[in-house]
Amino acid sequence: MFLPHLRLSHGGGGPGGGRLLIDTPPELRLQLVAAGVSRVDAVLFTHAHADHVHGIDDLRAMSVKQHAALPAYGPASAMRELVARFAYIFDSAVMAQPGTSKPELVAHVLQPDEEREIAGARVLALPLPHGDRAVFGYRVGPLAYLTDAKEVPAAVRERLRGLQVLVLNALLRGPHPLHLSIPEAVAVAQQIGARRTFLTHLTHETPHAELAATLPHGIAPAHDGLVIEVDEA
Repeated sequence: MFLPHLRLSHGGGGPGGGRLLIDTPPELRLQLVAAGVSRVDAVLFTHAHADHVHGIDDLRAMSVKQHAALPAYGPASAMRELVARFAYIFDSAVMAQPGTSKPELVAHVLQPDEEREIAGARVLALPLPHGDRAVFGYRVGPLAYLTDAKEVPAAVRERLRGLQVLVLNALLRGPHPLHLSIPEAVAVAQQIGARRTFLTHLTHETPHAELAATLPHGIAPAHDGLVIEVDEA
């Protein structure tokens, strides 16, 4: 896993397996290179805020190398916004100038609570409140990734039973109108009961070691370059 987006591999990345990328944040290329990722089979967007999408052009290398447009999935509102803001990526009628290239993605809308097979994995889209909009968290088998949530409703928590790994946003120590605070995230994590929970979307105001020393057993701050192994069962 690398933050603020997530790489999920299954089947060894070989036949029958695939690689999902959650969100395309700024400096995506640097993070892909650092993680040794040279292929992405599909992209899951949580929402269209700048810190989650403005590295989208860095997918150029993926679609060019694979000679195919990458499927991109997300909430209807987010996909509409992405298609409007990045028409040159999503509109197949927009051609790259001779001798140049462009990233190519195809937009697919997911409905709240919809489960669909994407790149060989069963992906469940979970609606979460984030200010005046709903964002999507995703459950992929034994792992769930929830970011930019102000709360995790009871109905969503029920869909998260039996997790091995939960990745959950926790912005600040104090309350925030759009995000779970660290204490709120800890309480949610304990309600969900995953074997391991990693807090993400943290800020420079919370040093890693200092936070880690205060968290309950089974809950830890995530960090750049973190790799999490999960069983596929």
